[in-house]
Amino acid sequence: MLKLLLSALKFGAVGLLGMAIDFFFTWLCKEKLKINKFIANAIGFSMAVINNYILNRIWTFSSKNPQIFEQFLYFLGISSIGLALNSSFLYLFHNKFKLNFYFSKLLAIAIVFLWNFSANLLFTFNNGK
Repeated sequence: MLKLLLSALKFGAVGLLGMAIDFFFTWLCKEKLKINKFIANAIGFSMAVINNYILNRIWTFSSKNPQIFEQFLYFLGISSIGLALNSSFLYLFHNKFKLNFYFSKLLAIAIVFLWNFSANLLFTFNNGK
């Protein structure tokens, strides 16, 4: 149980770094390079996913799976589902339940964290278990 908790904490730390990377590259592309905001957002998301995959593979889950590309595709798929879930929960909490936008975003992040961690633990980094 302690190992699972430690993995969840590491996963969360990687996620926080990923969020910073996402915001930085989105800002850089949108504000400095004058790229369309939706394309800039996609670039930021993509950079964060790549970073998070690498750090989670090496640090959080210590994966030795030689199928790196296949494993990355699982991670990308789970991350994409997480993004869709996050947007859906944000819409639900803010627009339907009329909760504060940032509180709604916090709730959405907490719920999606559970999805991302569990799905990656079970499917991406299960090491054949």
